[in-house]
Amino acid sequence: MIKNNNELTDNLFALVKSLTASEKRQFTVYAGRVAVNSESKFISLFKILCAQAKYDEAAILNSTDITKQQLSNIKSHLYTQILTSLRLNPAVRSVPLQIREQLDFAMILYRKGLYQQSLKVLDKIKSLALLYEEKITGYEIVDLEKIIESQYITRSRPNRADLLIEQANELSHLNSVANVLSNLTLHLYNLFLKNGYVRTPQEKEEVSAHFFANLPPYDEQRFGFREKLWHCQAYVWYSFIIQDFVSCYKYASRWVALFDKAPHLIAVHPVFYIKGNHYVLESLFYLNRTKQFEAALDNFEAILASTDIPEDDNIMVLSFLYVYSNKLNLRFMKAEYTNGDELLDTINKKIERYRDKVDDHHIMILYYKMACLYFGDRKYDKCIYFLKKIMDNKSTQLREDLVCFTMILNLAAHYEAGQDYRLEALIKSTRVFLSKMNHLHEVQKALMAFLGSLPQISPLQLKDEFRRFHGILSQFENHPFERRAFLYLDLLSWLEGHINDEPIATVIARKVAAKQKV
Repeated sequence: MIKNNNELTDNLFALVKSLTASEKRQFTVYAGRVAVNSESKFISLFKILCAQAKYDEAAILNSTDITKQQLSNIKSHLYTQILTSLRLNPAVRSVPLQIREQLDFAMILYRKGLYQQSLKVLDKIKSLALLYEEKITGYEIVDLEKIIESQYITRSRPNRADLLIEQANELSHLNSVANVLSNLTLHLYNLFLKNGYVRTPQEKEEVSAHFFANLPPYDEQRFGFREKLWHCQAYVWYSFIIQDFVSCYKYASRWVALFDKAPHLIAVHPVFYIKGNHYVLESLFYLNRTKQFEAALDNFEAILASTDIPEDDNIMVLSFLYVYSNKLNLRFMKAEYTNGDELLDTINKKIERYRDKVDDHHIMILYYKMACLYFGDRKYDKCIYFLKKIMDNKSTQLREDLVCFTMILNLAAHYEAGQDYRLEALIKSTRVFLSKMNHLHEVQKALMAFLGSLPQISPLQLKDEFRRFHGILSQFENHPFERRAFLYLDLLSWLEGHINDEPIATVIARKVAAKQKV
C-alpha cells in the first residue's frame, strides 16, 4: 500500500518511466475508452510525466487545469489505471494472472446465483492451476467449490464432497510445507546478506542446528514441483553459508533439472529457472571447475536467448547481473586480468542503465570484482576508484565480509600505486572500522597486520617480509572456511609476484596452465 504522497509520486513516476513505447500507446488507447473525454485530467498528467526527465510538480500545475488539492487523487487514479492497462496487455498476461482472473469471474457468477456456471469455470481453472503448480490459488478454487456444494443443491456427481475434502486437505498440507520451506529459504538469505559465510566450526554447527530444526517434517514422495523447488532452494542457501559447494552444486543442479523435466513451467517461473542456472555456475566457480563452468556459462547464455524465456524488465536485469558476474568469474578462473577494459566499460554502462532496478548489494559485488580485475592488471587507480564506490556506500544491505575485503584490498592497491603518503592514515582508519566488525576471517586479520607493517619495513627487507607472510597465508589456502578469500584475487600469487619480481597475472596464468596439464 502507498502510504504518503511522496511515496505515491515516486512510485507513479518510476512506473511511467518503466513503460515501453508499446505500453504507452496501449495505455493511451485504453485511457481514451475509460475516460469521459480525451482530455481527462489523469491523461493530461500521464502525458506530462512521460515528457518529464525529472518529476516537476510546478510544471504540472502550470500546464494543466489540475489543482494542487486534486493532484494526489489524480496521481492515485492514474497509477491504478496504468496497472489495469498493463494487466490487459497480452505480453504480461501470465498463466497465474489468467487463472486469478477466471477465479474472479467464477466469484461473480456465484454471487449472481449462477452456480453451475461458476462450478464449470472453477473445474476448468483448477486443472490449469494444478498443472502450473499454482497451489495457493488451487486451494482458493477448491474452497469456493466447497462453499457452493455445501450451500446449494447442485446435483453434482457422486462422492463429489469426499473428493473436495481430499483435495483441500492435500493442498493445505502442501501449501503449509511450501510456506515453511520458503520462510526458511528467506531467513537463510537474510542471514547470508548480514554475515556472509560461516567462519568457524562453531558457526557452522549453529547454522546447521538452526537449519535442520526448522526443516518441516515431510514425505518427498508427496512433493510436487513447487515443494521440490523450495526444498532445493533451502539446501542451496544452507550449503552456500556453510561453504559446502559440492552440496550446493548438487542441489542447484536438481533445481535446474526440475524445470528441464517440466519445460512448460519455465515461461511461468523464468526467474527461478534463471537463478537456478546461476547457482550452478556459482558453485562451479567456488569448486574451481573451469571447463565445466565455461560450458555451463555458454549454455546459460543460450537459455537466455531462447524463446522459452519471456522478455521483460525483470528478466533483462537478472540476465545482466548473472551473465556479467559470471563473465568476470571466468576471467578470474582463467587468469585473464589484462584487456578487460571493454568488458568492464560495458558492465559499468549497464549498471547505470539498470541502477533503479538493481539493489546496492549486487552492484557493489560487481564493483568489487571489477576492482579485483583492475588490481590483477596493475591498473591501481581504476581499482581504487571502484573500491571507493563501495566504501562510500552507506547501505545496510552490504555484507560485512564484502566491506572488510574491500577495505583491505584498498590498502594493497594504495601500496602498489605508490601512494605511501596516504597509507598510514588509511591503515589507521581501516583498523578503527574493522575493530567494529563482529567477525573477521583469519585471512583478513593476517592481511591487515601485514599491510599495516609495510610502511615500517625498509626496501632491503621487503622480499623477506613477503616470503614470511607467504608462509603464514599459505596455511589458509585449503582451509574450509578461509579458502574463498583466494578466489577473486589470488593473494598468494600476489606475494609470489613480489618475491620473484613478476606481475600477479603472469604468476596466476602459469598456475592455471600447470593445472590444465594435470
